[in-house]
Amino acid sequence: MALDGLSLDQLRTFIAAAEEGSFSAAGRKLNRAQSVVSQTLANLEIQLGVKLFDRTARYPSLTEHGRALLSDARAIADGMDGFKARARTFTEGLEPELSLCIDAMYPLCALTEAVGTFREAFPSVPLRVHVEVLGAVIEPVLNGSCRIGVVGTLPVVPDTLRKELLLDVPMTTVVAPKHPLASYEGIIPDAELRKHVQLVLTDRSRLTQGQSYGVYSQSNWRLADLGAKHAFLRAGLGFGHMPQFMVADDIASGRLCVIRVAIPATQSLLMPMHAVYRKDAPPGPAGRWLIHSLKRTTVAEGFAKMHALHGRDVSPPTGAASL
Repeated sequence: MALDGLSLDQLRTFIAAAEEGSFSAAGRKLNRAQSVVSQTLANLEIQLGVKLFDRTARYPSLTEHGRALLSDARAIADGMDGFKARARTFTEGLEPELSLCIDAMYPLCALTEAVGTFREAFPSVPLRVHVEVLGAVIEPVLNGSCRIGVVGTLPVVPDTLRKELLLDVPMTTVVAPKHPLASYEGIIPDAELRKHVQLVLTDRSRLTQGQSYGVYSQSNWRLADLGAKHAFLRAGLGFGHMPQFMVADDIASGRLCVIRVAIPATQSLLMPMHAVYRKDAPPGPAGRWLIHSLKRTTVAEGFAKMHALHGRDVSPPTGAASL
């Protein structure tokens, strides 16, 4: 058989068998008999002239060639899903409503500007906006209750989502002037940070359960609201990472002080923010317009502000989820 005869169904069966770990499990996932899965994969191997699975053990395992071809098969399947979904948005026309779940770290000035121009461009499309952090930003995107998410505090995005870079948010670490760390000169060692309470954003979803990012101290208070964290910092109840735009006035007025925290050289002063959406349900015309409007080039401006405050040694880790 010629390679031109390969079908998308064969590739999806190959992917399912590789991901599920057995032909019977792949059959259950695809709602077909194990014998059909086995025959489909056998035909695929004949057409490719390559053995994809080692069947000598109790459960089939990918061969070296199978592992090499799996990523290509996924790319082809994802590309076809995207192609069909994009075509569907053309036939469906303008969205009757657009829902957006946005990370609390995203600059409000950029959000309000984009939403204001969106209302002028699409007056007939109602917009629903939710503000969350961590996995709670993408959970509604995954379950379909929101079409678009804007995420920064979650370092890893599931493979079922496509992401587009929007902008970079400068971050800083702050305490109240009366806090013991405020008088510390130079970069504060991790051992010293562990002596103090760290104020950390927590996740409303289960996607990051048991995981922590950017946490220095075992003594930490976890808050589900960025505004509450801001208030706790100003009250001197601990130290924590904040988006620079949110605390700039506090730093200028002396209500908060910047502290210097050592970070690896491979990490950045900026938190990248991405628009995310399901590969099988990309945004329509209004959603695409909003994503484009949310994109801003702020890297140079962000570095200039951060350098003016405290130099380039200070920052939580890039994409730190517990902030």
